[in-house]
Amino acid sequence: MYVLRTKSEFDSAHFLKDYNGRCANLHGHRWRVTIEVGADEVLSQGPYRGMVVDFGKLKDDLKEETHKLDHTLIIEKGSLKESTKEAMKEEGFTMVEMDFRPTAENLAKYFYDIMSTKGYSVLKARVYETPDNCAEYRQD
Repeated sequence: MYVLRTKSEFDSAHFLKDYNGRCANLHGHRWRVTIEVGADEVLSQGPYRGMVVDFGKLKDDLKEETHKLDHTLIIEKGSLKESTKEAMKEEGFTMVEMDFRPTAENLAKYFYDIMSTKGYSVLKARVYETPDNCAEYRQD
């Protein structure tokens, strides 16, 4: 099997509502996302002959998604009072509400799913919260 990997990074803040620990408090990360795609064969015809996919397009598609989260506050829907959200919006803060708790594990699945819907044969997605700690999602 041929395997291609690309990465993209973004800075954002989050917190884990109802968590009993330091991550319950608002904090930020330099997130790094890696996506691996694969195929049993390379393309045999056309401009991408000899390739699994165009690296440039793969990289751009991932960067497009990470850019949407860059310099935002990622929150789980229902985790902040409406008055808090409104006050933050009035101050000019950008928030992205997710249907899930913004853990590295859930973000790994989020990027796996997004890149899959873009037509890639995703093998796995990794999301690093720190240089040494990451979560990985893959379907077996």
